[in-house]
Amino acid sequence: MHDAIVHHSGARMRWVELPGEEPARVYVHGLGATSAPYYAEVAAHPLLPRHRSLLIDLLGFGISDRPREFSYTLEEHAETLAEGLRKAGVAGASVIAHSMGGAVATVLAARHPELVARLVLVDANLDPYPPTPVPPGSSGIAAFGEEEFLAGGWRQVRDRVGPHWWSTMRLADLRALHRTAVSLARGTEPAVRELLAGLSISRAFLYPEGAEPAGVAGLREAGVRVLEVPESGHNIMLDNPEAFARTLTALLP
Repeated sequence: MHDAIVHHSGARMRWVELPGEEPARVYVHGLGATSAPYYAEVAAHPLLPRHRSLLIDLLGFGISDRPREFSYTLEEHAETLAEGLRKAGVAGASVIAHSMGGAVATVLAARHPELVARLVLVDANLDPYPPTPVPPGSSGIAAFGEEEFLAGGWRQVRDRVGPHWWSTMRLADLRALHRTAVSLARGTEPAVRELLAGLSISRAFLYPEGAEPAGVAGLREAGVRVLEVPESGHNIMLDNPEAFARTLTALLP
């Protein structure tokens, strides 16, 4: 396990690292997730040429620290991720980011272009959304006030998301989980979709079979490769790791 101090509180970001050639690959998890369980099979898949790979957990999630005074916005997640990557000696990386993590990675690439050479978004959040009514497939976390969520709303979320998602969601700090979900619902300024369109690096958006993303024509016009991964749902890397790895071989050096 590796770590770096990324916040003035002394909070540490931690990651599992696989050895290999540079440039590095950085794997970023989604809301209520953690990178190693979601990406380990793919990062070590024999179809992928072996590169240095960082399976990193954002502050508040998984094995990373959870400072109380941190805002847990998408922007602040991007800033602490940038600090962690610099301290890890990473530059010009290929960043593979799932769901909420894709929004964070897009902000990272826009703010710190020296750190990101390629961006692969995995069914990522590109647009803000109203927290109520709860969107289908959503955790519903943002529909609660913070104190309401901490006082017991999390139990309703636990029952809604089911045992698979909860297996990693339960490792997250509840305050971090809520603040991140609220920031994701609110979105960024400019919006993540707009930031993505404005990037000049190699970009791809992977989506599950039969679930083409909204605004796909605009993404393609902006130069984003939009690719369907067969026999998969939202958690593409878990649902069909071989197809996911095969898709990555066409996108990464």
